Amino acid sequence: MSRIGRMPVVIPAGVTVTVGEGNLLTVKGPKGELQDSFAHCLGIKVEGNEVLVTRSSEEKEVKALHGLTRALINNMVHGVTEGYSKKLEINGVGYKVEKAGKKITLSLGYSHPVYFEEANGITYETPDANTIIVHGIDRQAVGQAAAQIREKRPPEPYLGKGIKYADEHIRRKAGKTGK
Repeated sequence: MSRIGRMPVVIPAGVTVTVGEGNLLTVKGPKGELQDSFAHCLGIKVEGNEVLVTRSSEEKEVKALHGLTRALINNMVHGVTEGYSKKLEINGVGYKVEKAGKKITLSLGYSHPVYFEEANGITYETPDANTIIVHGIDRQAVGQAAAQIREKRPPEPYLGKGIKYADEHIRRKAGKTGK
């Protein structure tokens, strides 16, 4: 059996998990509500304060989905209780971020500013002009939003200018050598 798939997902106090038709899982917690549907070849049961995922056969695809499904359910439970966040740092002369209402404006050396609006449960926080923190309850949506912001000016290896994750290390290259 899958080592991850057979571990139960513990449901903390204040969180309700319901399984509907077609393996539609709904998780409600203090931060919000998440829904997702999972493969029919897996059995999802709520027993007491635990969610158990079982598989119907030993086929390769079913085995692969077993651990994945358990991990996604665990991410949903974690998201509605604590939430997720990604921190981005902006490096470069004149590069900055400003927040106005539900919109952030990035100045990244282009002839025009780049805008991002809060949507789908994603919120932005800008503690200073060079930092963006993306918050949300859906782990995949938070990662996607952070990746879309980073994509506008990825860090370059010579000067290190651009947008990078806070825990990301940029491998620097040596520039041209003069005579």
